Amino acid sequence: MLTKRDLLGSAAMAAFAAATVKSSPTFAQTKPEWPNVFEAKDIAEEGFIYGLPLVMNYAVMQEFAVNRSSGQFKAPFNDINNQHHVATPQDTAVITPNSDTPYSMLWLDLRAEPMVISVPAIERERYYSIQLIDGNTYNYGYIGTRATGTEPGDYLVVGPDWKGEKPTGIKQVFRSTTPFTLALIRTQLFNPGDIANVEKIQAGYKADPLSAFLKQPAPPAAPKIAFVPATTAGIKDNFFEYLDAALQFVPETPRDKAVRAKLAKIGIGPGKTFAFKDLSLEHKAAILIAMKQGDDKVAKWLASGMKTINGWNIGSFFGDEAFYNGDWLMRAGAAKGGIYGNDAVEATYPYTRVDAAGEPLDGSRHKYTITFAPGQLPPVNAFWSVTMYDGKSQLLVKNPIDRYLINSPMLSAMKKDADGSLTLYIQKDSPGADKEANWLPAPDDKIYLVMRLYWPKPTPPSILPAGEGTWRPPGVKRVS
Repeated sequence: MLTKRDLLGSAAMAAFAAATVKSSPTFAQTKPEWPNVFEAKDIAEEGFIYGLPLVMNYAVMQEFAVNRSSGQFKAPFNDINNQHHVATPQDTAVITPNSDTPYSMLWLDLRAEPMVISVPAIERERYYSIQLIDGNTYNYGYIGTRATGTEPGDYLVVGPDWKGEKPTGIKQVFRSTTPFTLALIRTQLFNPGDIANVEKIQAGYKADPLSAFLKQPAPPAAPKIAFVPATTAGIKDNFFEYLDAALQFVPETPRDKAVRAKLAKIGIGPGKTFAFKDLSLEHKAAILIAMKQGDDKVAKWLASGMKTINGWNIGSFFGDEAFYNGDWLMRAGAAKGGIYGNDAVEATYPYTRVDAAGEPLDGSRHKYTITFAPGQLPPVNAFWSVTMYDGKSQLLVKNPIDRYLINSPMLSAMKKDADGSLTLYIQKDSPGADKEANWLPAPDDKIYLVMRLYWPKPTPPSILPAGEGTWRPPGVKRVS
C-alpha cells in the first residue's frame, strides 16, 4: 500500500536501474510534443508534490471500497462499514491509525445524486465525529459532538456539480470538490466493556440516497467505472500512471488550474494516458529524479513545517480547500505524516521521534517516561491519548498486553505519583506489576509517538493555536 512510510526509496532506484539496462537511444522515443528534459523534471517534481495526497487517497479508496480481495476491503460505495473494534497491528492500509475510537467508514459515490447521512441521538459525554474528506484530501465539513451537537439529525452531502436547494428536514448541506468522498466516523469507546454501547450507536448511523430520503423515484444510476487497480509495487513504480487515474475523478478548480495545465504537458490528466515505459531514457531518469526530489521536499517540510516543543512537533496542517489555498507542499506533508487527519479545532496531534534532549527514540536501547505535572494533563473537551507506533512503518506495535495507547478514560486505573503527577512508562519490557497500568509498550526498535487531543479546549490553558498555545506537552525523558 502506498500509505506505508517509505513511498519511493529502493523501488524507484530499482526502476531506474531497470530503465538504464533496458533502454537505449533507439529503444524508446518520447513524443515530440513533450517538454525538454529539464522542464519535464520540474513539472514532474511539482506534480509529485501536488499529486501525492490524491494518489494515496485513491489507493486507500481502492483497498476499502473497490477491490474486494484487497485484504482491507470495508464496503462498497454508499454502504456503511462499522468496525466493532479499535485499530490493531493487523490494520495496515493507513499509517498512524487511530486506536481510540472504533471507526465506521462510508465511501460515497455522489455522481448520480447526493447522499443523506443520518445520525442518532448520542449521550452528551460521548464524543463522536463524522469527518468529510474529498478526493483532494480536503476536510470539507464535520458532523458530531463539537460541530453539530449530540441531537439526532439528517445531513446532505452533495457533489461538485449539484445545483439543488436544501430539502426540508435536512439540517445542513456539505459540498465535496470531488464525486467520490469519504465519511470517516469516529465513536468514542470508554473501555473494552463499552463496545456493545458503541455498536448500538453505530447501528443508528444511516446513509440513504436523497431520492430515498424524499421518497421519490431514483435517478438513473451512474455508469460503472473500471478503476485502475492500485498496489504497493504498482504505485512505487508507476506513480504518475496512478496520478493520471486519480485525476479522472478530481475536477479542476481555479486553485489547481496551473499545475494541472503543466501536468497535461507530460500526458497526465483527464483524456490523457501517461506511460512511463514509452519515455526516452533521459526522460525516465528525469521523472525518477523528480519523484525523489519531490519526496525529499515533502520529508523536509514534515521535519521543519511546524513548531517543536519539548521534542514534540505541533502544527495545524489539515483543513478545507481554503485552508490549504494551493499550498501543495503542506497538503502533501499532511498526507505523508498521517493521511485523513482532523482540523486542529477537532483534534490536535503532537508527535515525536525524539526525546526531550533531541535524541532518537529507540526501544531497543532505552527506557523512557512521560510525566504530566499536577493539573497539566492535556486540556480537552472530549478526551486525549498517547499512541505508540513502530518508528519505521508508522503502524501499531504488537505487544504482550495488546495495549497500543494510553488515554484519559484509563486514568481511573492508573497510578499517580506522590506529588499528584502522572508518569507513563515507555519501554519494551514490563516496568513491573506495580507500574503496568501506566505502561505503554514500545517496539524493540525505533519509536514514533503521537498524542491526540480530541476537541481541544479553545481557552487557556490550551494547545490552540496549534504550536502557539499556553499548554505544552512534556518531553519524553530517557531513564536508562
